[in-house]
Formats: sequence, structure tokens, C-alpha cells
Amino acid sequence: RLCKEENLCFATESECTTCGLCIEKKEKIVNEMVETGANRIGSQSGITKVKGNLAGMIDHTLLKPDATKKDLDKICDEAIKYSFATVCVNSSNIGYVAKRLHGTSVKPIAVIGFPLGASSTNSKVFEAKEAIRSGAREIDMVLNIGALKSGDFTTVFDDIMKVVSASKPYKVKVILETSLLSDEEKVIACVTAKIAGAAFVKTSTGFSKGGATVHDIELMRRIVGKNMGVKASGGIRTTDDAAKMVAAGATRVGASASVAIVTGATGKTEGKY
Repeated sequence: RLCKEENLCFATESECTTCGLCIEKKEKIVNEMVETGANRIGSQSGITKVKGNLAGMIDHTLLKPDATKKDLDKICDEAIKYSFATVCVNSSNIGYVAKRLHGTSVKPIAVIGFPLGASSTNSKVFEAKEAIRSGAREIDMVLNIGALKSGDFTTVFDDIMKVVSASKPYKVKVILETSLLSDEEKVIACVTAKIAGAAFVKTSTGFSKGGATVHDIELMRRIVGKNMGVKASGGIRTTDDAAKMVAAGATRVGASASVAIVTGATGKTEGKY
């Protein structure tokens, strides 16, 4: 619930709709997340101005299938205006977004093999190369979940390694889709991603049956060690949830951590567009 006159959020944890007001209206909570170790927070279209020290942490994301040029213009304009770190979009939109962001400090990011991870390695490599050729400066790929669950770890490694190689010198985040994996499979996925040269492991696309959990973040951090990135995304519905993820070892928090959505827009979790 929102008091329009005072711009205050009165929602309890159970009522929270992930509107993202916390980053604007609850500065203390967000600063605690930053002090704990978060260096990136996700947002969605509709954001208004935030504190300068937070702007550089925000991954401004638009992955819905019906995103229009007008929608892309809007998130780019917002990202430029408030000096956000990145704009993250589907690879088909990366060329347009990269041109809109050219000459600014905002980095364009493309997702690859999204959201299923079931496309062939060659197609992922092609998509990554095309995205970078079009202007992407970071790649988020979904690993081959079926191969992992089949015990075909060579295919999983080859899939990641070839995308990492194709994306150099730019960083690759590997999305595990943890809700579909056992703990043993999560461990194998993390080790494989690290050996294959990925810069980050990430919990979820936001399009599957579940998102990030404290247990998963703790497990992923323990396996990859302190020098590899861990991103919590999907199903994070309150700032308390996000703070727990950061405390558990996340170094980035996805769009479902919610950054301000104003002007009557409703809150949405990452992937649930």
C-alpha cells in the first residue's frame, strides 16, 4: 500500500508487492545491504531518481517478450538519467540498446540461451558473439540444465567454456536455475562454471518454478569461494529477503530485489514480466 501524498510504503512483509520503493524510501535498509557487501541491485522500468551512491549498483532490466522500442527507450533514458550501471535485455534488443547507450557510462548486457538454456552450444556461442558484435558488454547465459541432470558434465562444461571463450574479454554469468537442481547438482554446476572461466554464478532466470534462497546462496558462495561473483535473483520479495541473500554471500541482487517503480506501475519480480 502506498501513501501517494507522502510517498511512503506501509506494506508489511506479507503484503509486499516488490514495488521497489525501498531503494528510494527506505535508504537505511538499502545502505545496510551495501555495507554488508552488495555491489549491484536490480531495477525495472518506471524508476525515479535514487541516491547517487546507489545508482552504480543497479542492473536495469527488461526481459519481457513483448518489450517494445518505446519500453527500451524508457529504460535506457532512465539508466542514462540516473547513471545506472547497466541495462540488461534479450539479445535481439541489444543492438538497439547499445546504440541508445553509446557515449554514456551505462553498460549494455544481453541474456543468452534465455530462459531455458536448452539451445545448442553452437547457437549459444553464435548468440553471444552476435550480442557482443552488436554492443553487449556482459553476457548472462543459462546452462544446459538437462545435460547437468543427466550427468553429462562434459557437455555442461563445454557449453559454458565455449560461451566464455566467445565472450572474451567480457564477463559471463552462468544462470543455474537452482529450483530445478538438487544440492549435489548445484555444487557440480558451480564447480563447472568456475573451472570453465565464468565470472559469476546466478541462481535463477525468474521464469521457472522458484527463485533464490539463502540456502542456495550460502552453498554457491561456499563452493565458488570469495573471488567469484554470486548473484541472487528470482522470488526476492522484500528488502529483508535481499539483505539475507547479501549476508549469505551474494555480491549482486537481481531485479526482484526491487528498485523504485513509481507513477502507478505495479511491482514485478525478475523474469515475471
